[in-house]
Amino acid sequence: MNDAALNAGFPKLNRAYNTVFKPNRLGIGLVVPIANYAQSEVPDMSGHIERAQLAEALGFSALWLRDVPFNVPSFGDAGQMYDPFVYLGALAATTRTIALGIASVVLPLRHPAHVAKAATTTDTLSGGRLLLGVASGDRPDEYPALNMTYPDRGERFRESVDYINAASRDYPQFQNGAGVLTGGIDMLPKPTADHIPLLITGGSQQSPEWVAQNGDGWMTYPREAHTQGRVVAQYRQQISSTGGMDKPVMQSLYVDVLGDANAPAKPIHLGFQSGTRFLRSYLAEIQSLGINHVALNLRFNGADIETTLKRLADDILPDFAQ
Repeated sequence: MNDAALNAGFPKLNRAYNTVFKPNRLGIGLVVPIANYAQSEVPDMSGHIERAQLAEALGFSALWLRDVPFNVPSFGDAGQMYDPFVYLGALAATTRTIALGIASVVLPLRHPAHVAKAATTTDTLSGGRLLLGVASGDRPDEYPALNMTYPDRGERFRESVDYINAASRDYPQFQNGAGVLTGGIDMLPKPTADHIPLLITGGSQQSPEWVAQNGDGWMTYPREAHTQGRVVAQYRQQISSTGGMDKPVMQSLYVDVLGDANAPAKPIHLGFQSGTRFLRSYLAEIQSLGINHVALNLRFNGADIETTLKRLADDILPDFAQ
């Protein structure tokens, strides 16, 4: 990244984007549902609003919902089963400051006009607290249920991103495979910033150049440290090559937080079981690699969720608070 871009920091977008993402800092968020359901593919959503409110009170910076239209048993995880935009409306009404993110909406399964309308509504109702992760989807079984084709989802993903961005403008003139905006109609409401922050998930069937140029940030998965540092550097090199401003990178992480703070790490699916001492050192390492936010998933957490949230708030958040 060139010096000018580094010094400029991240773009100025909505309240959530510029609170959650800080250059050279690591924010800590939580994947919804904030629940342990290791023995079932379907979570129990009881107490979910109260846990979201507790997360906000304890100082976590974001809640991340998933978009899972259908439960696909072969996938092994129904995830957050409420419609994400309806659920975001409920969370916007029952929280005040915590960022509300989708990680991520499956664009090829929805018309981008509906996504844009729902996203800007959530953004305005929450006072600029929306972060919109977008993905091309990885569950082939869902596509025929909606009369959609799977192999060409990458093209429809690109068209949707362009359409959503166009809809942020006043009376836009725009046309692609998703539809025609003639300039004679307008979509309301408008986002609280220039546009809704779009975070590209993984590759989304696109080239690395496209991902770096067309998103406001990048969502990726946990990797071994050397590899993670390399892919983050490559992403930012792609941004630098176009002369653009720096953009944030975030990753997911499954954790099982043990009561013994000094307990060593043992691998679990896309993460690890450990005490807070190892977790703290891991988070410091990924911060040094250029990760700006981590979304913790407690699905495989063995301890009581409320106890774990308070343990994380006491032992982890002070080192990474924005």
